Formats: sequence, C-alpha cells, structure tokens
Amino acid sequence: MTSVNEFDTGTLIFFSGKMGAGKSTRSQKIALERHAVLLSEDEWLATLYPDQISSVADYIKYSNRLKPQIKKLVQSILVAGTDVVMDFPANTRLQRAWFREIFTEVQAPHCLIFVDVTNERCLRQIAQRQVEQPERMSTDTAEMFEQMTKYFVEPTSDENFNITIIS
Repeated sequence: MTSVNEFDTGTLIFFSGKMGAGKSTRSQKIALERHAVLLSEDEWLATLYPDQISSVADYIKYSNRLKPQIKKLVQSILVAGTDVVMDFPANTRLQRAWFREIFTEVQAPHCLIFVDVTNERCLRQIAQRQVEQPERMSTDTAEMFEQMTKYFVEPTSDENFNITIIS
C-alpha cells in the first residue's frame, strides 16, 4: 500500500511502557486531543477472543491473529489523512518493527511515546485498575506484570523512531 501524494497522511502514534505504566490512559487522552482514531488491542482481543487469554502464550497467539488486518486498517486510515493512536504495545524490538512496517509502507509520520515509570508505580496502577475494572482482575495481576516485564525492552535511539519520553 502506498500513500497518495496529493494528500497528507495521518500520523501514527503508538506506545511503549511496562504493563500498568498508563499507556491506555494516555492513548485515550491523545486520541481525544488530536481527534484521532483510537484502536485498543485489549478491546479487540476481549471482543474477538473472550475468556481465551490466560497466559503470555495465549496473548501472543491471539495478538498475532489480529495484526495482519489491523495493519491494513491502520494504513487505510492513515492514507485517508486521519491520525491513528494505537493502544497496542511496542514493548519489544519485534513489536516495534511491526509498527515501522505500518507507517513506512504508507510513508506516514509517526510518534513513539515511551511511558517510563517505575515498577512500583506500575504495580500501584495495576492494583487501582483491579478496583476500577474488576473484569480485568484475572489478567491484571502482579504475577502477570512480572511475566510481561521479562519481555520488555526499552526503545533506544539506534532504532531510529521519533520518540517522546513521558515519566
């Protein structure tokens, strides 16, 4: 898919940060501020695969099923000139490579927002989320945080993303 030159493409905005860092909250705020389309991986997974994700392996399996169609959808929206805020994790180099494909193939600008907060703050926010969203209590746990954090790789300048750091 290529960008149509007489139109400006939208900007792709995506996030890196540990579980509980506040990526979803920030994505909602930025989507409202920019009048952008917001796509949430958690919402897509919960709708398409209810009660089927109970491990990191399950998450990877179902997340990978979404990606080809989500990529096409996002590229179509970007080419139409609308900004897209993706509340999908960019927490590993492989995940970030997928985002790079999305914006590079349609020559769209991008912004990777790195939410850099302490483990303690993430755990406090996860505990608060359990109270506010009891339906997520089985997956949003300190144990799941520990499992997911093992895979987290902070974005680095050598990856050549337009990075904004928020703490």
